[in-house]
Amino acid sequence: MRRDYGTGKALSRDDLAPDWWTQFDRWFADAVDAGLPEPNAMIVATADPAGRPSARTVLLKGYDERGLVFYTNYESRKGTEAAANPYASVVFPWFAMRRQVVVGGAVTRVTRAETEAYFATRPRESQLGAWASPQSQVVPDRAALDRAYEQTERRFPERVPAPEHWGGLRVAPHTVEFWQGRTGRLHDRLRYRRTDEGVWTIERLAP
Repeated sequence: MRRDYGTGKALSRDDLAPDWWTQFDRWFADAVDAGLPEPNAMIVATADPAGRPSARTVLLKGYDERGLVFYTNYESRKGTEAAANPYASVVFPWFAMRRQVVVGGAVTRVTRAETEAYFATRPRESQLGAWASPQSQVVPDRAALDRAYEQTERRFPERVPAPEHWGGLRVAPHTVEFWQGRTGRLHDRLRYRRTDEGVWTIERLAP
């Protein structure tokens, strides 16, 4: 199971925007324009206090110079790990375009106002699900989830408020790597790295 990525388009330092969020915006727009399925899907890896990692796919729901935002149950595995060990790694696997973006950084909660504003835009079914599901906890069967959902429907016949245990997490990057596949596994890897002085520098990594 081996595929050569062909000559592909080279990625040079001259191609990059002066800041990582503008460069990410460009590549994200390319992924959307290419019609990739769920281009905002990203793999988020966290670790517990003992350093044991876990990873899952979530959906990016916002980004700017402060970082990348996704939403979750704060009592889920990723939520509790991010609280105890507030760092994460994020990967956007845009394989069809022979591209990846790899982010590493600190995790913080977004403001409650941001959470409530986003929650209000979710479909009602998703709002109810945020209340009904004890995310990452063991449940006896599917029927138990369905009963919890029905009870939640009755509890909130109209407006569904955002649960206190649910909200946004922001990954504030320390590094952002843009990876472009090339032939012979000699891929282009260019990384924005924030120095101890808070200045962003760009460096090329060996593939």
